[in-house]
Amino acid sequence: MPIDKINQPQIIYIDSKLRLRRFDDDYNFALQWYQDLELVKLVDGPAASVYTKEKLKRMYEYLNCRGELYFIEVLEENKYKPIGDVALCKDNLPIVIGDKLYHNKGIGKGVLRSLILRARELELECINVQEIYDYNICSQKLFESFGFKQFGKTKNGKSYVLNLK
Repeated sequence: MPIDKINQPQIIYIDSKLRLRRFDDDYNFALQWYQDLELVKLVDGPAASVYTKEKLKRMYEYLNCRGELYFIEVLEENKYKPIGDVALCKDNLPIVIGDKLYHNKGIGKGVLRSLILRARELELECINVQEIYDYNICSQKLFESFGFKQFGKTKNGKSYVLNLK
């Protein structure tokens, strides 16, 4: 994990029913999320295509080498269930709630709050979000609600930053 050689925690508890679990090589369950074209367009832009197993593997390897990669998990029937993923990197903070049953339930808010705290623990100066697409209004509102400011315009969206110092 490349953020200043800090040990990444195995688990970050967000609340009594929500946690982040450190990425491991067991991610076959996530492929169905990334085969949903509507979701993939929120993640990768308007020209996106669904993921293959190999593309998913490359994405996770890339994110895992760049920062702290976690699965977002909810507690259901005394067992944690993965519903998405998130990566805290020095130059980006992609959050994906892959299971649509959990959209618009405040989970992104809990995840983002926890990762802002984690970034402060790591003494990062800022958190950058490379691009949120213009049509992804929910994500824009989420990041703006935590004080992220637009600092750039991209071809299809906006870049955001949250200064932590």
